[in-house]
Amino acid sequence: PPPRTEPPPSAASRAGVVLLVVARGLQCRLDAAWWCAGGALGASLLFLLGKGAGPWALMVPALVLAALLPARAQFYRRSRLLAEPFTPAWLAAVGVVLLAALWLLRVGHAGADLWGQAWWAFALDAEAARSLRAAVGSVALVLGVGLHQLLAPPPLPAAPADAQAVGRALPIIEASPLTYANLALRGDKALLFSDTGQAFLMYACHGRSCVAMGDPVGDEAGARELAWRFREMCDRAGMACAFFEVGPQRRDFYASLGLGFTCVGSEARVDLQAFRLEAPAHKGLRHERSRLARLGCSVEIVPREGVAALLPQLREVSDAWLATRPTREKGFSSASFDPAYLCRFPVVLVRRGQEVLAFANLWLGAGRHELSIDLMRHLPQSPHGTMDLLFSELMLWGRAQGYRWFDFGMAPLHGVGDAGDARLWVRTAGILYRHGRRFYNFEGLQRYKQKFQPVWTPMYLACPGGLALPQVLLDVAAVVAGGVGGLVPRPRRRRTRP
Repeated sequence: PPPRTEPPPSAASRAGVVLLVVARGLQCRLDAAWWCAGGALGASLLFLLGKGAGPWALMVPALVLAALLPARAQFYRRSRLLAEPFTPAWLAAVGVVLLAALWLLRVGHAGADLWGQAWWAFALDAEAARSLRAAVGSVALVLGVGLHQLLAPPPLPAAPADAQAVGRALPIIEASPLTYANLALRGDKALLFSDTGQAFLMYACHGRSCVAMGDPVGDEAGARELAWRFREMCDRAGMACAFFEVGPQRRDFYASLGLGFTCVGSEARVDLQAFRLEAPAHKGLRHERSRLARLGCSVEIVPREGVAALLPQLREVSDAWLATRPTREKGFSSASFDPAYLCRFPVVLVRRGQEVLAFANLWLGAGRHELSIDLMRHLPQSPHGTMDLLFSELMLWGRAQGYRWFDFGMAPLHGVGDAGDARLWVRTAGILYRHGRRFYNFEGLQRYKQKFQPVWTPMYLACPGGLALPQVLLDVAAVVAGGVGGLVPRPRRRRTRP
């Protein structure tokens, strides 16, 4: 008999498999995925029209294509489609679809002898069922994609940044209006840079979590790409992805990464242009300032060139402060006493004569947008109100220099549960906030910052939710505490009276 001339039997099925693979790229907002999905849907419509398919068969690809075309702007990431990792859950979902299709084929061809033949015997046989030949092509395509993923390079290590990486980040930090970017200079976090080198992300890993400190720093396009790359790096390593202390401005963006928002506290920022010691609310600050002036206390801002000569005195203050605290030095989101780190910044001092009573290193944001402090220490025997004097004078100085905001940092657990969240973590955090003074005086810290009349902004942990949340919270706490040992309070040393 003459050879049969029929259209390729597996064109529609292969287009469906392409869509299964491309769906991962669509989730990652890749522009290549948008083009591939549009092409596959268009090819499916043309093939179905060529077969004379009815309107019901045409409806699904037509509706999906109609929804996809106007959303071009949402697929802003430029990357190769197969460069993105496929998570185990995603691969399992694709496998379930293929197994379900093969099961339906077996049910539909239960009486056929082809199931006892080798796959190559019917794959090229024009007399074999078209669906069976299509299944072979589809499985081969998925196996090819899986092999590509297995041969992909391993994830980047999470080693702390070396001097070269810190030097590369320095111009980005100096151009950033947000002062938390200076935490990259600590050298205790790994740094991930964008392809253009105009943005970076700082992170550390503990347990089964990789934790980024704040939003990526730098230009917006690079920051968004870095967040995606960090998420994919975590997926490739089989670790949970978390962004610690991020504001509500990018909530929708982190949701597109598949991350939920959990409130971890509130950030206090003082509007320096509105800050006046003459205001009635600041009567207590005025009183402390006058009293300490009568005791001979004064505030001095030392440029960074003069900090090295002060290090022995600053070390004495820091050691005395630590001796009275129930915790050891922190890390990640706050500083510890590091001479090389301190010498990078100006330092504000409270003196009584030649004696240094308190100090803090000073962060200055680009464009005079904000200033802040990081490491702050004071002598246990310093007069009451010493830190009030330091903050008041620093805010007055910042206002005179034209700075817009003073960033007071985050008050942990403040504002958690205000929205009526009934999750177990939120209820536990509320109890710890009210009754956890033995471990950390959360409520007292919030009351202290409130005396400066700040603007409170909720801060969040962007991370996977559900059963993964408790483990991520423990890992974040360990990273901030400088290790698991930092989570255990040590006995306070009682000060002896002379």
